[in-house]
Amino acid sequence: MTTLDLVTELFCRIDEAMKDVPKHAQAALYPSEGVTLAFRFAIKGVGTRAFYRWWARAWQACFPQLPERTRLFRLFKTHRPRTERFLAEPPIFGVLDTDGIE
Repeated sequence: MTTLDLVTELFCRIDEAMKDVPKHAQAALYPSEGVTLAFRFAIKGVGTRAFYRWWARAWQACFPQLPERTRLFRLFKTHRPRTERFLAEPPIFGVLDTDGIE
């Protein structure tokens, strides 16, 4: 799977799940685009500057309205509660296990 396929699949799934979230009138990105960028940042696992340089260089065609770096990471902070719907439920065995690792 190429990186383009991964980003496309990730965006399609997030966009499908976030159809009920409206776009703000003054926003450059749709909420699903912001959440997709935040997920990709979490997957990439590098610093903010390195991620922004890489994303702006490699993905400018897919996300042409990319805001500047500090605004983008403030956007990640505001969209953080919206990412909760994509997390898996904790397993019952993880809640019951109180012994820890021996």
